[in-house]
Amino acid sequence: MAGEEKKEGCPYSVEHEGDETILSFDCNKCAYSPSIEDNENCMARVIETLNVVESTTKIVFSQKHNYEYEIEQTAILKEIAKVYSRLTHDSDTFGIDRLNAPDCIDLASIYYMRIKNVLFELIKSDPLGAFVRAKRWGREAKNEQPGDASPERAECTRNYLEMLRVIVSELAKTKMLKQAKPFLAGYKVGDRDIYRKIFMPSIKPDFMFTKLMSTFPNDSEEIDTYKLSGGSEITIFKLKDTVQYLYHLMPPEFNLSEEKYELLDQAKKILSSHKPTEQEFVDPSRMRQVFMNVGHDLIEELAEYNSIHMNEEELNLLAEILVRYTVGFGLIEVLLQDKAVQDITVNSPTGQTPIFIVHEIYGDCKTNIIPTPNEVESWATKLRMVSGRPLDEANPILDTGIVLPGARARVAVISKPLNPSGLAYAFRRHRDKPWTLPLFIQNKMLTPLAAGLISFIIDGARTILVAGTRSAGKTSVLGAVLTEIMRKYRIITIEDTLELPTDALRELNYNIQHMKVASAMSKNTSEVPADEGLRTTLRMGDSCLIIGEVRSTEALALYEAMRVGAMANVVAGTIHGDSPFGVYDRVVNDLGVPKTSFKATDIIIVCNPIKSPDGLHKWKRVTQISEVRKEWVDDPLREHGFVDLMKYSAKDDELKPTKDLLEGEIEVLKKIAENVEEWAGNWDAVWDNILLRAKTKERIVEVAAKEKLDILLEAEFVVQANDQFHRVCEQVKADRGKMDSKRIFLLWDDWLKKAVEKIKQQA
Repeated sequence: MAGEEKKEGCPYSVEHEGDETILSFDCNKCAYSPSIEDNENCMARVIETLNVVESTTKIVFSQKHNYEYEIEQTAILKEIAKVYSRLTHDSDTFGIDRLNAPDCIDLASIYYMRIKNVLFELIKSDPLGAFVRAKRWGREAKNEQPGDASPERAECTRNYLEMLRVIVSELAKTKMLKQAKPFLAGYKVGDRDIYRKIFMPSIKPDFMFTKLMSTFPNDSEEIDTYKLSGGSEITIFKLKDTVQYLYHLMPPEFNLSEEKYELLDQAKKILSSHKPTEQEFVDPSRMRQVFMNVGHDLIEELAEYNSIHMNEEELNLLAEILVRYTVGFGLIEVLLQDKAVQDITVNSPTGQTPIFIVHEIYGDCKTNIIPTPNEVESWATKLRMVSGRPLDEANPILDTGIVLPGARARVAVISKPLNPSGLAYAFRRHRDKPWTLPLFIQNKMLTPLAAGLISFIIDGARTILVAGTRSAGKTSVLGAVLTEIMRKYRIITIEDTLELPTDALRELNYNIQHMKVASAMSKNTSEVPADEGLRTTLRMGDSCLIIGEVRSTEALALYEAMRVGAMANVVAGTIHGDSPFGVYDRVVNDLGVPKTSFKATDIIIVCNPIKSPDGLHKWKRVTQISEVRKEWVDDPLREHGFVDLMKYSAKDDELKPTKDLLEGEIEVLKKIAENVEEWAGNWDAVWDNILLRAKTKERIVEVAAKEKLDILLEAEFVVQANDQFHRVCEQVKADRGKMDSKRIFLLWDDWLKKAVEKIKQQA
């Protein structure tokens, strides 16, 4: 603390945080809510103090909540403070002797009282009022001055007008007046409405680190509003003079009564005395439940002690908020509860810029949330414990995942020296349930035919790479691939950051084992290297192998395994690349896999974001499904080593089958058919089966829309539908000696109708 002044009702202190100088006023004994925009006394107090603490970059009023005025708003007030100081010390311009004259005593008294009122009162408490009043008095003085006034009275009035002109001129140069100019017509001195358009503090309750711009923005258009399950209110605004949207969040913790804020503040101080250990963070969900129970009991006891009556619902809400701001990630958790939020970025230096998100409908948005340095530091500590990975000068990058109530996310953190200005974060939200092919059909990521084709290839136990740029949906597609693998097969997943929905699939009775290996960006950790982890999986028996992302030394081990036939089932993974050749270039030239080994890849599924012509909107699409042929020697692109099965049509906004697919000239499908007696050499039978699978996927989507049962698109039901499809195929084959597609679909569809009726009865 650099300085402090005691003044009854409103003492101030000066604090330094990094490059910031914070002027903080303790308003806990004030009888009114502190606010520069609403209260003229607060504004006057601040402007007086800014001339003492000239280095101020932020102003804070503390009173249960912290009302914080950031650097831009503080700069506006500092400008007024300088004008106030300059004018009140300009005795040459505003000296009383300039108005004193024997023939002007009556006017001088009036003029001086007016100048004194503007200079020493209004400029501090109501600068806009000072400007308007000075202009109006100037007009009045000109109009009232008689033509036959004595030279002394005329001189007195001229000096008075000059004083008013200087006041008006000085104030007119300020940012405050420039911003307020459109609203000054008809302005009444003392009206604070204009100040509410200029000053909008962020609000932070005592128990929180995060600041929130709670007021709605001026000159904006409200285009959407909705509520989250936890009670948070979301409003989307289209901002004036920018293509950017504002995602305005109002969580329940900002709408509590003062007595509940007091309870939370007391409870946090008590609960904070227990610092979670690294062992407790090994199982975050269990730790949260323990803290939830303790917090509930603690708040109940504090409420009883303070004679505050609360029901169970209120106690649970306060306990959830308490956990969120002790062992949790604050408002990041609320953002991740919004299923429409795809990405969250927190830029450095923290405390100066808002959090930004990517919304599935509105794209890139800024939010009304400003995290503080203390908060982002606490996130880093928690992520170190959750991941068991370092984050320091020797390891300035941390890549990990978090599991929160109602959401999972991948988190990337960078720190000094890579990021000279401190900590920065990127959270990528994963769907809390696995993606499925019917869900992708519903949102036009792919077509029913593409879904049927992928299902056929997966049952054919091929090697698949899902490629795409960043945020293209690669991991989501890989998760959907997992739901197409029959539950009778064992699955081993290997990831450096746990993103695949293994826990959800385990709950659906999949035989699945996940393995976590060292990140390619981490150094000096106890984790097993990715290539060693992959080789270990090959000793764990016959299994489908799913690689979270092929990006480093594990690529060589993976292709070695595929070449020698160590994989008898599906092998799939994600990789960065925007085309089949881009994948080849990445695997061969960047990761060092021999060209001949790359031929072990059977299918490449490419995902890419598609933008609207205006560039303001984008959607995720599967844009290409291609096979890798085996006859080429040196360059697969030049030697036709890549053959498209389906290609995206921008005109129709969907995947279209190629001529090669329609005519059966696809080698990988022929290879699959060779292992099935009925399909060997019979393209029509193969195509018929692909269409049958496509029809079942499309039927699920149609029924879900008709019955308004989105649950039919989720993994739990889709996996049941896939199981039933295989059972019906087996039954029809046994009964008729062949795969009769019409009979298979009839029996499967009958099962679907009964399953839907059962769900409706249970609802």
